[in-house]
Amino acid sequence: MPEASAPGPDQERQADHPVRVLLVDDHPVVRDGLRGMFAAAPSIEVVGEAGDGAAAVRLAGALRPDVVLMDLRMPGLDGVGAITALRAGGSDARVLVLTTYDTDSDVVPAIEAGATGYLLKDAPRDDLIRAVRSAARGEAVLSPSVATRLLGQMRAAPAPTRDPLSARELEILGIVARGATNRDVARRLFISEATVKTHLLHIYAKLDVNDRAAAVAEAFGRGLLPTRRAD
Repeated sequence: MPEASAPGPDQERQADHPVRVLLVDDHPVVRDGLRGMFAAAPSIEVVGEAGDGAAAVRLAGALRPDVVLMDLRMPGLDGVGAITALRAGGSDARVLVLTTYDTDSDVVPAIEAGATGYLLKDAPRDDLIRAVRSAARGEAVLSPSVATRLLGQMRAAPAPTRDPLSARELEILGIVARGATNRDVARRLFISEATVKTHLLHIYAKLDVNDRAAAVAEAFGRGLLPTRRAD
């Protein structure tokens, strides 16, 4: 069930002006198609285009887009490298990956680098438009097929028999146990909401549960979290 939260600065900012989008793809035909699609979408404005990661980083600094729609496999600096550079440079832009690849070797590095979301290029037009608007609000967006594949592969992997959660996963689960939302966790740990969601998927798989409440209960049952917690 989606977590409810009060409108934040990102939501207020989006209401003030159209979502400014930077298109990043090494294929001009793809960029032309995306530009044409967004031209017909209310409250979305394409402010620039880049054909590789290095150009994307430069343009993001100059144009200050709300969302960077990022391909992954490009010549020179690739998508993950560009995402890493944007985050290291303090960019406020949300990065929404749009690619044809959904393997773990593509998905996980992109999210861990700081991508807000991950979509495949076969996504329906309306889904992509909604994803851009959601990303501008700071909401994590994952293609259903990507989320299903990632969770399924993690469940298929053999779970460690002793203390299956990493220190970072235990830290996140401990904060969640206090009632924090994904956004709260992200702000406290200075990571993206997409990264928090990825950690939670790992936690669910390792504990063999389906949601955050069950994960917290299972962690307490296994003694992975202290019964008394000090804030």
